[in-house]
Amino acid sequence: MIIKHIFEKIALGGMIPSAMLLTTMPPTIAQTQKPNVIYILGDDLGIGELSCYGETKLSTPNIDRLAIEGMKFMNHYSGNTVSSPSRAVLMTGLNPGVCYIRGNMENEFDCSLEPSMVVLPEVFKAAGYTTGAFGKWGLGITNHKGKENPLNNGFDCFTGPGSQTAAHNYFPSYIVRNGKKLKLKKNTYSLDTIMSDAFTFIRKNAKAKKPFFCYIPTMIPHAGMMAPPALHEKWRKVFPQFDNEVSNFGGRTVVNTVAGFAAMMEYLDSNVGTILNLLKEYGIDKNTMIIFSSDNGAHSAGNHLIEFWNSTAGLRGKKRDLYEGGIKAPMLVRWLGVVPPGSTTDHISAFWDVLPTICELIKQPIPEQNTGISFLETIKGQQANQKKHDFLFFEFAIDKNGKQNVKSQAVRMNNWKAVKLGKESIELYDLSKDPTEKNNVAAENPAIVTKMECIIKESHTPTKDDSPNMKKKKKKILLTNKITDFEL
Repeated sequence: MIIKHIFEKIALGGMIPSAMLLTTMPPTIAQTQKPNVIYILGDDLGIGELSCYGETKLSTPNIDRLAIEGMKFMNHYSGNTVSSPSRAVLMTGLNPGVCYIRGNMENEFDCSLEPSMVVLPEVFKAAGYTTGAFGKWGLGITNHKGKENPLNNGFDCFTGPGSQTAAHNYFPSYIVRNGKKLKLKKNTYSLDTIMSDAFTFIRKNAKAKKPFFCYIPTMIPHAGMMAPPALHEKWRKVFPQFDNEVSNFGGRTVVNTVAGFAAMMEYLDSNVGTILNLLKEYGIDKNTMIIFSSDNGAHSAGNHLIEFWNSTAGLRGKKRDLYEGGIKAPMLVRWLGVVPPGSTTDHISAFWDVLPTICELIKQPIPEQNTGISFLETIKGQQANQKKHDFLFFEFAIDKNGKQNVKSQAVRMNNWKAVKLGKESIELYDLSKDPTEKNNVAAENPAIVTKMECIIKESHTPTKDDSPNMKKKKKKILLTNKITDFEL
């Protein structure tokens, strides 16, 4: 399928690195010695919701192991402040100012990756890796036969919800496995099936001694506060005072959302523990790099009490904001024998740096569209050799009738942070003195404000408006496919 996809990209005028043609040949011995990579992506997981970043009301011991045995990033940023554009940035290496989407789209077909680009799983395929994705894709309809499907973007296998909207229901009637519906028994917690497939993928490739990329964009702890019932009841006994906190998100009522969140976090942490045990069991612990992060800051939907949990670690803002609490993400990297254990870095990085990091790691050409900088030197403990960004630019838009309307923009430049809300004047913060962005110092620093204004102007590119022909095509697609095919 990947070979067919490459030729489709060539037909569309895409620039395909010559190394992509390695997929036509069997992997060499050198290729099989490349490290496996597991990338785990939390959904709306706030940086303060892990005990290794300061959470005190619950413990995440298995996730904390990634920090204890690896590196903790203190200045890592997501690709955006909501799901779909953040995942698009991760896959493409495009920064938010040039990414084709800047917000969640009303029509999920609009979220699909551009066929002309070489994306993260395709880079792995070019290096002879087996690739699998398990969880929330967030970039289109996963059982559609077009470019929206993960299988048409470099993944050999996929198990997860049929769409981003469907991912909000944790007890669906079916999920999608490899482009086809997989019916579930009533009251099945869908993540049980999804994670089981991820574990099988790891076992299969470990036994075959094949290098693999396992992408796990989990659906938790997104709003809904839904966990397996027994686990939820366990935490209701811990927090009975919150039984009056109720959510009805995704069509299912949850009593005690505090207990629901705690149960989701224990579930996520337990799955990370299973992965760590599998790596050790199959003797690939030292040849596997694990990256753990989140697609954006903490949310407050579904009656999630982010103040109770200190979900943003005291930072201002949350999901849908470009203040630190909306875009600063946890990132832990563990690779035994390579990443210095128990280390912490202040290196400023973002989702668009993941693609070039992987390219350098597995010795592949960096795709032409990339705008990021590899942080491989940092995770190897050689920070003196690490290249740095002049600045990071962020842009968040609201989709209205297929047109993306910019709501906010932000710039991180060394310790300076600028935030611009719509047509309002730029706000300026010195993060070295004011990490919670409480004191706007724009008036005292006019030269910095002028520079930030120039960066915002130069970094923004127009969003892609749909042409009349494209709109007709999308309408035809929707008419020829029953909408129930895309809903769970």
